[in-house]
Amino acid sequence: MKKTMLALSLLAAFAAHAATGPEFDAKRLSQDVKVLSSDEFEGRGPNTAGETKTVAYLIEQFKAAGLKPGGDVVKGQRSWTQDVPLGRFEIKGPVTLSVSDGKTVQPLKQGDDLSVRAAMNGSRLVDFKNAPLVFVGYGVNAPERKWDDFKGQDLKGKLAVVLINDPDFETGEGDFGGKAMTYYGRWTYKYEEMARRGALGTIIVHETAPASYGWNTVKNSNTNVMYDIVRKKPAEAHAPMEAWIQRDLAVDLFKRGGLDFEALKKQAQTRDFKPVELKNVTLSANYAVSAQVIVSKNVAARIVGASAPKETVIYSGHWDHLGVGLPDAKGDKIYNGAVDNGTGIAALLELARAYGKAPAPARSVVFLAVTAEEKGLLGSEYYSANPLYPLATTVGVINMDALSPHGLTRNFTISGSAKLDLLDELIAKAKQWNLVYKPDPKPEAGHFFRSDHFSFAKRGVPAISYGSGDDLVEGGVAAGKKLEDDYTTNNYHQPSDEWSASWTFASMTHDLGMLYALGRDLADSKVWPNWAQDAEFRAARDATAAQRK
Repeated sequence: MKKTMLALSLLAAFAAHAATGPEFDAKRLSQDVKVLSSDEFEGRGPNTAGETKTVAYLIEQFKAAGLKPGGDVVKGQRSWTQDVPLGRFEIKGPVTLSVSDGKTVQPLKQGDDLSVRAAMNGSRLVDFKNAPLVFVGYGVNAPERKWDDFKGQDLKGKLAVVLINDPDFETGEGDFGGKAMTYYGRWTYKYEEMARRGALGTIIVHETAPASYGWNTVKNSNTNVMYDIVRKKPAEAHAPMEAWIQRDLAVDLFKRGGLDFEALKKQAQTRDFKPVELKNVTLSANYAVSAQVIVSKNVAARIVGASAPKETVIYSGHWDHLGVGLPDAKGDKIYNGAVDNGTGIAALLELARAYGKAPAPARSVVFLAVTAEEKGLLGSEYYSANPLYPLATTVGVINMDALSPHGLTRNFTISGSAKLDLLDELIAKAKQWNLVYKPDPKPEAGHFFRSDHFSFAKRGVPAISYGSGDDLVEGGVAAGKKLEDDYTTNNYHQPSDEWSASWTFASMTHDLGMLYALGRDLADSKVWPNWAQDAEFRAARDATAAQRK
């Protein structure tokens, strides 16, 4: 009954906005992306001159749109930003790596053979010699699935070699949801689990298909400056070494240790798998780490609700990218981040302009540009742990990350395969914009865990991350797939993710009308969307139900 009333209430609200929504300007979208991804903004790295320029630009645009500051309270007044204290970790000097098989010692190259992250466990120097390597399969400990890849293996003083994704990835069926990645498949889980077990380090074997991105993405994301939220006991979350290894090198090391990589990988897809040490194969490493605490900024702008100001709808996107890093083949070191996530922030600004011109809705609407997404969703994680507006009375979160700057599509998607009312409402709304929902085409890539909405979702807040469609009006699915594959292979997390004058932004201008109407209807209604009964985040939301009466 409640579901029916919710649907009727929202459909009535949808109808009110269907024909009279605001128009969105492709030229403004293009200009915002062009500015934010220009070399002048230096790749928008946190705690850089690029951050200072980005934050100033966002505040300027929010002010011009007529919004109010929505950030930290300073001297009794809201400011435009929320301070986000972060640990900053950077490798200083050379990274010396070598592997020995008992007969020969082979030097390894940072970024080409291994991609080693700056230590985030508090160490200022990572220095060990001849550490043994132990293959732990997918590195999963899931009691609820009666799955344990460790079987009592002691990892202290050892390097755990682990596969990316879930045991189900290769076969598409099993105890981990088939192709759809669970959190056990994410690299963040692998690092966390090995740290909990006291490993000296974690080395993830890179394979393009299960990782869902190529080695260049791994290299550029992990050899850069690293960040984390400030932790009381960082060693409980991070082992001294955290790294990825090229698949071919891993296969060779297994062979030198008398092991068959493919055979062991098949074993790792079963409950019976047991850890195996690579006999006589050891790794040595030496590199210094600079560690300090910095303060980055989330930017928050607000439309204060006319009758229910303490209830909040949030639009979000991350303003940061990778900053300045290793040069590409052309010598370009600036990771401009035009699509990722200049497009999402341009969308956020356009939505803010639309709300600024309209009468205030009943509930408040917050436009949240978060920092350090590229460092592990840290800006949204910090906000969710220290919310400016209570999560219990946050109606929902509509996140936008890496939208298409190209032509109109016939469909849309979201990151992951979550089941929640907010998606049902979006699907209903999409019909008025001639768009159909396409479930995440690559649930095995774990996109649900890779965007800022996840920080809210795991605390129970209904949250989605909107994704542009792949069925182009001009060219169909084939054209859409070509664009997506080209971006993933040639531009994602690379200096070449740059603004192009050829981009039409037709898809974004069209889809923003729908996202505006969805948020506006939520802000003008009294409904509280929830997760499906069997969703893993339902319990967290239900636990705060009394605060929404």
